[in-house]
Amino acid sequence: MRRTALLVSATLLTGLLPFAVAGPASGADDPAPVPVDNFEGEIPFANPPAEGIFTWGSDTDDPPTLELAARDDAPQGEKVLSGTYDISGYGGFTHDFAFAEPAHDWSASKGIRFWWDGRNNGKKVNFELKDGGANGEASELWTTSFTDDWTGWKQLEIPFTDFTYRTDYQPVGGIDQVLGLTEMWGYALTLPVGVQDQFAMDGVELYGKADQSLRANVVTDAAVYPVEEGRSAAVKITVATTGSAPIEEPVTVAYETAGGTGESGKDYTPVKGELTFPAGTASGTSRTVTVATLRDKAGENAETVPLKLTVTGAKAPAENSQVVIDAHGLPYLDAKLPVKKRVADLLSRMSLAEKAGQMTQAERGALTTPGDIAAYDLGSLLSGGGSTPTPNTPEAWAKMIDGFQLRAQATRFQIPLIYGVDAVHGHNNLVGATIMPHNIGIGATRDPQLAYETGKVTAAEVRATGIPWDFAPCLCVTRDERWGRTYESFGEDPALVESMETVIQGLQGAPSGKDLKKNDKVLATAKHFVADGGTEYGSSTTGTYTIDQGITKVTRQELEAVHLAPYQDAVDRGVGTVMPSYSSLDILGDSEGPVKMHADAAMINGVLKDRMGFDGFVISDWQAIDQIPGDYASDVRTSVNAGLDMIMVPYAYKDFHKTLSDEVTAGRISGKRIDDAVSRILTQKFKLGLFEKPYADTSGAAAIGSAKHRAVAREAAAESQVLLKNAGGVLPLKKSQKVYVAGSNADDIGNQAGGWTITWQGSSGKITDGTTILEGMRKAGSAVTYSKDASAPTDGHDVGVVVVGETPYAEGIGDVGNGNDLVFSAADRAAVDKVCGAMKCAVLIVSGRPQLVGDQLGDIDALVASWLPGTEGDGVADVLYGKRAFTGQLPLTWPKSEAQLPINVGDASYDPQFPYGWGLTTLTSVPGGGTSALKALAVAAAVAEKAGSETAGRAIVTKARLFVQQKMGQTITSASAKPFADADHLLLTGRYAQAVAKLTAAYRAV
Repeated sequence: MRRTALLVSATLLTGLLPFAVAGPASGADDPAPVPVDNFEGEIPFANPPAEGIFTWGSDTDDPPTLELAARDDAPQGEKVLSGTYDISGYGGFTHDFAFAEPAHDWSASKGIRFWWDGRNNGKKVNFELKDGGANGEASELWTTSFTDDWTGWKQLEIPFTDFTYRTDYQPVGGIDQVLGLTEMWGYALTLPVGVQDQFAMDGVELYGKADQSLRANVVTDAAVYPVEEGRSAAVKITVATTGSAPIEEPVTVAYETAGGTGESGKDYTPVKGELTFPAGTASGTSRTVTVATLRDKAGENAETVPLKLTVTGAKAPAENSQVVIDAHGLPYLDAKLPVKKRVADLLSRMSLAEKAGQMTQAERGALTTPGDIAAYDLGSLLSGGGSTPTPNTPEAWAKMIDGFQLRAQATRFQIPLIYGVDAVHGHNNLVGATIMPHNIGIGATRDPQLAYETGKVTAAEVRATGIPWDFAPCLCVTRDERWGRTYESFGEDPALVESMETVIQGLQGAPSGKDLKKNDKVLATAKHFVADGGTEYGSSTTGTYTIDQGITKVTRQELEAVHLAPYQDAVDRGVGTVMPSYSSLDILGDSEGPVKMHADAAMINGVLKDRMGFDGFVISDWQAIDQIPGDYASDVRTSVNAGLDMIMVPYAYKDFHKTLSDEVTAGRISGKRIDDAVSRILTQKFKLGLFEKPYADTSGAAAIGSAKHRAVAREAAAESQVLLKNAGGVLPLKKSQKVYVAGSNADDIGNQAGGWTITWQGSSGKITDGTTILEGMRKAGSAVTYSKDASAPTDGHDVGVVVVGETPYAEGIGDVGNGNDLVFSAADRAAVDKVCGAMKCAVLIVSGRPQLVGDQLGDIDALVASWLPGTEGDGVADVLYGKRAFTGQLPLTWPKSEAQLPINVGDASYDPQFPYGWGLTTLTSVPGGGTSALKALAVAAAVAEKAGSETAGRAIVTKARLFVQQKMGQTITSASAKPFADADHLLLTGRYAQAVAKLTAAYRAV
C-alpha cells in the first residue's frame, strides 16, 4: 500500500516505519508547512538559467546520478528524489527554483525540513541555502550539515538560525552577509566524499513560525585588520536579522582585546566596553570599536590582537576578529635590498611549520575555513578548472583573492599567497575574457611574434583579476593525436614548440624576471616535465584513460632530442616555475623501468635543476603525488626529495603539512632540501612584488575582453586556419555569393573554444562572450543561410560551408578509446554528404586534433583545419572571405587512418593524408618556376643561413614551399610527403639550404 498521506511529524512516521528514526517535533500552534519540493514530477532536471534540479562535481565522475523514483515507502506522495554517488573531489546537486523569476520569501518560517533515507554511513552531508543577490547562481551561500548516522527515513528539521555564512566560497565577501530570507533562490546538497553509496530524499518544505528572538546575529566587516604600528584599526560591528526586520529585543555586545601575540600596554592600548543595539534597531545598523596600536623603535614580526566579542540577544560571529600589527623594520621587508638577501633573512626566521606551509598549495574551494590560511601558513591557493567565484566577474575574482590575501596577513611574517590558475588559452576560467586559440592553433600560425602577443594579452587579463601565476604554457611535444591533451601542444616537432616559446616572454616579460612586478605580467609555468606528449597508447592506468598519464618509452637520445629540448629553451627564457607530468618515463636500456615523473629525482634534480640550471620552483600537478607507489608519507618524502618544491594538494593540505613536517623531523627529508624549496618559492614571490603589493591591482580590468585584446585573438584565429584542400578555388568566398552554412560547430562558442573554457572540460553552447563562426560569416558576407543539420532546402545557394568536428573535452577524458574517436559524428557526416552533394562546398573541422576524413574527402572541394579558434569567430570569417589570406601550416601530421598512429615528421615510414607543414594559401599570387627556380632559391638560402638571417631564410624557404606545394596539389605520396615535412623541421632549426633541398626532392617526387 502506498503511503500518500502528508507525514508532518516524526511521531507518525515512526509509527508507520518501524526502522525509521524520529525527527524533531514542531510546535502545536505552528502554521501549516509550505511545500518547496514534493518530487512528484513537478520539478524538471534542467541547468541554469532554467528552473530545475542539476548536478555538479569536481570532474566528470563526481556529479551524482539522479532520478524521480517511485517507492512504496515514500514519506510524501508516490515518488522520491534518489540517486547514487562515488565522489573523489566534490559533488552534489542543486535546485534553483527561482533562477530569474521573482525570488521566494521564506522570512515567515522558522526553518526548512525534509525526509532523508538514512544509510548509516557516518558521513556528513552539507545542506546549503541561496540567499539574496542577482539570481540563483549569483547569491550568498549559507550552509549547515547533518551526519547520516541512522537507517531508514527520518525527517530533519533545520532552523534557519543553524545556517552559517560560507566564508570559504563567497565571491565578493558576500552581498550583505545577512541571511535575509526574503530573496531565496534555492538550495543545494553536497554529498559525502570517499564512499560509494546511494541516497533518497523527499518532501522539502518550510515549517514553523519565525522566532524573532533567534533571528538576530552580530557580524564584523572583516576577520583580519592589518594596521601599521602606531595607527588604529576600526572594527565595524553590525547587527542583522533574518528577514531584515528591526530587532525586537535589545542586543548587547561586550568587547575586549585579549590574548594574541601582541602585548597589552606595549604594542596596543587595551580596549574593553559594551555596545547596545536597542529594540527597534534596523537590521544592518553598525557601531565601531577602535583599537589603537603603539609605536616603538624595534623591528618586529607581525603581532595579533584578537577582539573578543560576547553577544547577548543574538548569535555571535563565527570567529573573533584580529587586529594585526604589521611586521616592520626587518631586512626582508626592505624592497631596496637584493632579492637574495631578502630571501635569506626571511628564511632564517621561519619555523619548520612555516616552511612546510609555504610548500603547500590548496584548492580555494577546499578550505575548511579561511582561517586555515594563517593556521597552516599556506603558501599558495589555486582555482582548479571551473573553480570560480559567483558571480564569475573580474571584480569578484579580485575581491575573492584579496580576501584570501588578507588572511595571510595574520601570519608572523605576513608572507603573501601566490594564487595560480590554468589560463592556458587566455584567462579561460573567466566569463567575458579573451579566449585565444588553443596551443595547437597557435602552432599552426608559425608566428612567434603572435604567440608572444597572445601571452601578453593573457597575462594582462589574468593579473588584472588579482592572479599573479599562470600554469602555462604546455611545452609538450605531442606524438600521438589519440591523446586527449593534443590541443594543449604547439605541435609534434620540438623545433616548432621551441619557436612558440616566445609566449613565455609575453606572460613574464624579460628573462631576468624584472618585469614580474608589473600589473600586466604573471609568473609562467613550463609543463608537463617531461615527455607527457610521448605516452604510449594503452599504457595509462588512470581510470578509463587510454593514453593520458601513461608511460613514455624512449631512448635517451629520443628523450633529449624530442622532449627535453623545449625545456632548456624555457629555462633560458627565465620561466619561473615548472610542473612535472602525471606520466611515467621509461628510458629504454637503463633497466630501471617506468618512473613516475613526480618521483624522478634524476630528471628533476639532475637534469632540470642541475644540468639546465633552472632556478625557479617546481610545482606538482593536481593530487599527482598520490600516484607515486607507497603510502602517503612515502609519497611526500619521495616527491620532495626528487626536487618538488611546492605540492598541489587541493583537498589534503592539512595532511600534507603535518606529514611533511614529520618527515623532516624524522630526518627522512633534510632541512637543506626544505630550505632550498622555500628559498625558490620566496624568490618568485619577491620578484612578483607580492610583499609590497599583495592585493589586486585592477587598473587593467577594463581591458579584459576589450576590442584591442580581441583583435589579437582574432588575428591568431585567422592565422591558425590551415587550408588543406581548395579544388577549383572555392575559397575565398565572395560577398556576392549565397552561402549555405551547416554543421554542429558553425554556431557554438563552447565547441569552438574547446576544453579548459569556463570549466575544466568545457561545454557546448553559449558559455561566454564572443563571436561564433556563423556570426562572423554573417558580418563578413551578405547572404548566409544557416541550417545546423542541413535540413533546410539547399536550392538557390552558390556554395556551402559545413562546420563540423569535436565537442569539448580535457585531459584523459578526451583520450581516443575513452568514449572518443577521430571520425565525424553521424550528424556531421550526414550534413557534409547533403551539402557537398548539392553544391560546391568547404568543410571546416573545429577540433583539437586531426580528424579522419576518409572517403568523404573526394566530395569536399575545400577542407580547412580550424582547430579550436577560441571566442573570435570573426578571425575564421576573415580568411573564408579573403580579408586575410590562408597562411596556416599543419603543426601535426594529418593521418589517413587510425592504423597509422602514431605518425610524425621524421618517421622512416611516412605516408599521411597531409604532411606536417602542409598549408595551402589564398594569396593573390603563388610563387612559380621549376627546378631552375628551386636551384636559385637554394643558393639564396645558403647565403641567408651563413649570414644568420632568420627573416631572409624563412622567406626563401616559404617561397619554395608554396611553389612546391602548388605542384604537389592533392597528389600527395609517401615519396613527396616525407621530404616536404622534413623541410619544415629544417626551416625551424635554421637549416635553410637543407630545407630547400628537401623541398626540391619533394618536387621531383611528384
